[in-house]
Amino acid sequence: MDDIFTQCREGNAVAVRLWLDNTENDLNQGDDHGFSPLHWACREGRSSVVDMLIMRGARINVMNRGDDTPLHLASSHGHRDIVGKLIQCKADTNTANEHGNTPLHYACFWGQELVAEDLVTNGAQVNICNKYGETPLDKAKPHLREALQGIQHPITLQCWQEKEKAEKLGQSLTKVPFKDTFWKGTTRTRPRNGTLNKAAGIDFKQLSLLAKINENQSGELWQGRWQGNEVVVKVLKVRDWSTRKSRDFNEEYPKLRIFSHPNVLPMLGACQSPPAPHPIIITHWMPYGSLYNVLHEGTNFVVDQTQAVKFALDIACGMAFLHTLEPMISRHSLNSKSVMIDEDMTARISMSDVKFSFQCPGRMYSPAWVAPEALQKKPEEINRRSADMWSFAVLLWELVTREVPFADLSNMEIGMKVALEGLRPTIPPGISPHICKLMKICMNEDPAKRPKFDMIVPILEKMQDK
Repeated sequence: MDDIFTQCREGNAVAVRLWLDNTENDLNQGDDHGFSPLHWACREGRSSVVDMLIMRGARINVMNRGDDTPLHLASSHGHRDIVGKLIQCKADTNTANEHGNTPLHYACFWGQELVAEDLVTNGAQVNICNKYGETPLDKAKPHLREALQGIQHPITLQCWQEKEKAEKLGQSLTKVPFKDTFWKGTTRTRPRNGTLNKAAGIDFKQLSLLAKINENQSGELWQGRWQGNEVVVKVLKVRDWSTRKSRDFNEEYPKLRIFSHPNVLPMLGACQSPPAPHPIIITHWMPYGSLYNVLHEGTNFVVDQTQAVKFALDIACGMAFLHTLEPMISRHSLNSKSVMIDEDMTARISMSDVKFSFQCPGRMYSPAWVAPEALQKKPEEINRRSADMWSFAVLLWELVTREVPFADLSNMEIGMKVALEGLRPTIPPGISPHICKLMKICMNEDPAKRPKFDMIVPILEKMQDK
């Protein structure tokens, strides 16, 4: 089979679907020029492939090496239906590429009248200058130009109509210099390095450990580099390392290399460090750290209710996907420390936090997020899906209160009181009634009455649209 970029470019929907069904394939990877599969499908007008990629979680505002987004490419090639899909999925209509051109610049330059009208209707600014001082209204092809009285620069009738539409929508027509268009200060979203998901086995000699991030009962966490990429390296603490544990480690970690969902952060690979063997796993470096870091450890990012709902939706989507896997990943503990925040503020469930079979079976490191029945029963007696839903409810509480659950108690006290004394998070006044209701449903004392993640995803989507 040809590579995924060729299949998307040619619109081979069947081949794309088969490729997406393989969990080791990352639909947000880039080719040599930084084009993602979505870039190619949008450029070539492959609408069915675009639908498939978006449904599977393709990043809408991803940029190639020239800073073009899929919306730039769909707009310049006049694929109006795809432009509409991207806008519906919250594509940024005013993103500027390396030349300072927005999608509207290209729509006007190439004479894509209907696309230009759609862009302006959906917030594209007609007054943003590129690096050369040109606004979208200045970018018409010469053969389309028609001099209009009272306008300093000759523009097309089409662009004059866009000018009138913009005025009706309340836009200022005063030119905004290129340097003023970066007021957002957001991190650019790039396709991920597609080579990272090809090598599960890692040569320890290729790893560079740069700085220790922290250390806990399960091991040490380091910032490092591997094959020129920033990574996080986890050195596991395991007593009495044996041939059997080594075999189990080598059998278990490949199952955590899940690249196929945007809300799951895969384990990139693993190795054992000489001379004394310590199991080592690596994963992508996340600039914002964990959700716990973002909420409680003084990052510059403020999580308002809109962002809280977005994070909750990301987590629910990731968990809904993980619950479809057979066999299901059972040794994962859902909490804010095991949810990482990507460079585009997407929440991703970290597979590097899944415990291996030889890592202290039954030990609870974060009992504040653990369901009461999971604290009381043996692992094989627990409905893992229902227990995960309880953990999600605590996460939801944490997102809307910005507080650490049971922060005044030790882990041992939390575990005992939740399991035996009915200790539960208290929902404070002022919380959205919709979120409050969802929280109570997900935290039902009867595990059988808690919803499944695929049931609450549409509820959170509706909350996000309000």
